[in-house]
Amino acid sequence: MTYNTTFFESTEKYRLNDVFADDKISTQLALFLKEYNQRELLDKYNLPVSRKLLFFGPSGCGKTFAAQALASELDRKLITVNLTSIVSAKLGQTAQNLSNLFQKAKISKSILFLDEFDSLATIRERDSKESGEMRRVANAIIQLIDKLDKNILLIAATNQLQLIDHALIRRFEHKVEFTLPTNDLLDRYYENQLSNYPSRFQDIKRSYQISYAEAKVKVINEVKKMVLDEGEKINSIKNTNINEESH
Repeated sequence: MTYNTTFFESTEKYRLNDVFADDKISTQLALFLKEYNQRELLDKYNLPVSRKLLFFGPSGCGKTFAAQALASELDRKLITVNLTSIVSAKLGQTAQNLSNLFQKAKISKSILFLDEFDSLATIRERDSKESGEMRRVANAIIQLIDKLDKNILLIAATNQLQLIDHALIRRFEHKVEFTLPTNDLLDRYYENQLSNYPSRFQDIKRSYQISYAEAKVKVINEVKKMVLDEGEKINSIKNTNINEESH
């Protein structure tokens, strides 16, 4: 395989309560986890066990972190793959790349996290050659999902659900929508991030109607500015004292 895959093995054990999300998302993730952990009970009554989740919503709202948390909860390796990295210009090679990827996940009994899922499952029409290739890729993914090995848990994520073929969407038992956090959730997130710094650096101007990723960048930049300003003041005082002593 010529594409790059990222194997995420968390050194820190995340839990679902570490995921900043509204009650609806938390309930859906907890239900999936409960179902999989009690799969033997479901098998006893010939009830199917859900093994496929589709995360959708704006970038930076917690999709990747939720996948990491589920992997930690289940004590599984998370294989994270950006699907744009395995699209091949060679006709037909993309489908083979996907098949190899699913086989790798099967052997390692991993959770397979397909990011930017819309990059391979697009229904947007361009020229006939590309549309034909995309249809072949969509059909290949459908076949791989329909024959998903019991040792694989599949999570797909997209920022553009409207670009995904409905036949693919239907294959996922759980569809979890991640939205921009409410002000209350953002306040909790700000408090969590700011708790990593001394109290004198925690008074920042907070922005709302933004993603968690944007809020994290804001915290870092605001705290960094205060740290540098404090450093300048300390150095200025030191230089003043040195000059006074030299006289």
